[in-house]
Amino acid sequence: MPSIQALFNVLQTQGQARYGSEAVTQEQHALQCATLAENAQASPRLITACLFHDLGHLVHALGESAIARGINNRHEECALPYLTKLFSEAVTEPIRLHVNAKRYLCAIDEDYWYGLSPVSKRSLELQGGIFSEAESRIFIAQPYAKDAVQLRIWDDLAKDPNLSTPELEHFLPILLACER
Repeated sequence: MPSIQALFNVLQTQGQARYGSEAVTQEQHALQCATLAENAQASPRLITACLFHDLGHLVHALGESAIARGINNRHEECALPYLTKLFSEAVTEPIRLHVNAKRYLCAIDEDYWYGLSPVSKRSLELQGGIFSEAESRIFIAQPYAKDAVQLRIWDDLAKDPNLSTPELEHFLPILLACER
């Protein structure tokens, strides 16, 4: 059975890799996303989801440049087998839905699409493109979809090489409070 410490180890080791073409590492991105959620006084479950939302990038076997090679790595699903053993749907569903949250945000806000980096636009194509109006309505009606949208917004902001965050261990009490 996975443990929170095992997830920390993944973030601290494989998390030293660059977060795509961004100026932060995977670990910095995770810490920034969780810090933004904590600063906004999000629930412990949503903070936990923010910390682990991109864990799938670190546990899939497709290599770092999957998107550049035209492969959808389905990172939003890759870590779920580990995370569902530790956390409830209030943590895992926003993670599972955060890619579709990008598709939703592009559908409801044209400016959101224009603000995406070229890599995010490319991954959006691989992930199915912008939702139609009908798809948007179906998406946002799902449980935890609104949490996934908020996670996505923080995800987009969590790429600042100058943003200061607490260390990973700071989040341990929050994670333990969410553990099954």
